[in-house]
Amino acid sequence: MEDIGEPEKLVESITYMDVPLYKAAAEGKIEEFDNCQGLNLESLKTPNYDNVLHVNLANSERTASAWSFKSRSRRSNRSDFVKKILGECPLLLLQANRKGQTPLHIAARYGRSTTVKLFIESRANGDIENLGMDELEAVREMLRLKDEESNTALHVAARYGHVGVVQALLELEDPDFPYSVNKNHETPLYLAAKGGYWRSVTILLDKWKSTVHGGPYGRTALHAAVMSGDVETTKKILKVKGDLTKEIDENGHTPLHYAAHLGYYPIVEKLLKRDVSAAYIGDKKWEMTPLLMAARQGHEGTVRKILFHCPACCEKVDKRGWNLLHFLAFRDRSLELILSFIITGDAKYKYGSIKNLMDWKDASGITPQQVCDAYQGEASCKSKNDQRKMDQIVKLVKDIVVNEEVAEEAVNPVPSPTVTGNDLEKRLYLEKARDTQLVVAALVATVTFAAAITVPGGFKGEKEIDQGTPFLIHKQQWWPCKTYGAK
Repeated sequence: MEDIGEPEKLVESITYMDVPLYKAAAEGKIEEFDNCQGLNLESLKTPNYDNVLHVNLANSERTASAWSFKSRSRRSNRSDFVKKILGECPLLLLQANRKGQTPLHIAARYGRSTTVKLFIESRANGDIENLGMDELEAVREMLRLKDEESNTALHVAARYGHVGVVQALLELEDPDFPYSVNKNHETPLYLAAKGGYWRSVTILLDKWKSTVHGGPYGRTALHAAVMSGDVETTKKILKVKGDLTKEIDENGHTPLHYAAHLGYYPIVEKLLKRDVSAAYIGDKKWEMTPLLMAARQGHEGTVRKILFHCPACCEKVDKRGWNLLHFLAFRDRSLELILSFIITGDAKYKYGSIKNLMDWKDASGITPQQVCDAYQGEASCKSKNDQRKMDQIVKLVKDIVVNEEVAEEAVNPVPSPTVTGNDLEKRLYLEKARDTQLVVAALVATVTFAAAITVPGGFKGEKEIDQGTPFLIHKQQWWPCKTYGAK
């Protein structure tokens, strides 16, 4: 048996396809190739080093008709074309283009399950039922060929959720073979899970005993399933690999952290039913639990779901000392939820310990009530000390939100506080101006009133019998004043 190892290296001497041959390859017309005498299929390439099979498989997806009859006809034509081409030059199966992709990679990319089976049959010399060890090994070597990103055909099929291709690729594969990660540290199971392709996930878990669950950034296939938001995919992985619920990524985030941050409360419920202890795990940076992450995002339904399954976790605080209510307090829709926990309905009995959180101070002495007042109420900010406290709250919230992300999704933006530094300066200026205006108004009123009642010439001050009477009382100038006062 020929040892193929890696895909065949790019040949130096090639013949570029002309327009008629390229169109014939794309449309699966074998007649054009039959009419070319002395044509060397092995050296016939595009500038990207795609061979005839690459071109056919990549273009047939775009040119296939929307009508079912024509689609079936094209599939039949493609199968006949592939069979005849492989009959002429079976080595085309092992040729890679500039990206290291073999025809099998292209077939996997576009979900060509029938073509994949033809490739496997060709590599097995046409006898799938009675494979010898040499033929079986030849098939498996082809299946394990990698492109320049270290993707096998199985990686590609799993990424795009082509369940028929996944099934065909695993039919003759060794169930104990450990498929390695690609250059992005993704396994086939991880890729299928991240896409939410639960049927492909099921096949991988059922037929592949050595299923590696790892992914990039320390994630697992369960992290990926949660990121997809697909409940069925999450259930499938939990059933087989339930121990992944407490596995953390490189940031200390469990799958429950992901679900809480993304607000996928149906998945939150599945995870908690499997293992409620994950609700107490804090991440590496801020020691935030899944409950605190849900509150930070303002996901009220998720908050309630976590508390329903794990009410005691409400007492966990993060590295700054912030509790559940600190986070809910700066979300514009969460005030009603806070009140329901503290005051109204049955919530005060079900979540009785939450009532005490409103007065809990963080490491800086800030309570949830102060955060709530700053972002949702009428914050009292009448002094420089009040402003310093306000600035401290705003900075803390900024640290919590800005440049933070979980599961590749940023933290939701927060509303502006009700009182800012500029608002305070404006308020203090207006209050100072008001006080000044009051003083001026009082002085003007005093002077005006005094001038209005002053008697011309003044009064006599000596201690005589007419003390206190006007000097001009007996003069003619006094009479207008006397007459006016008598009216």
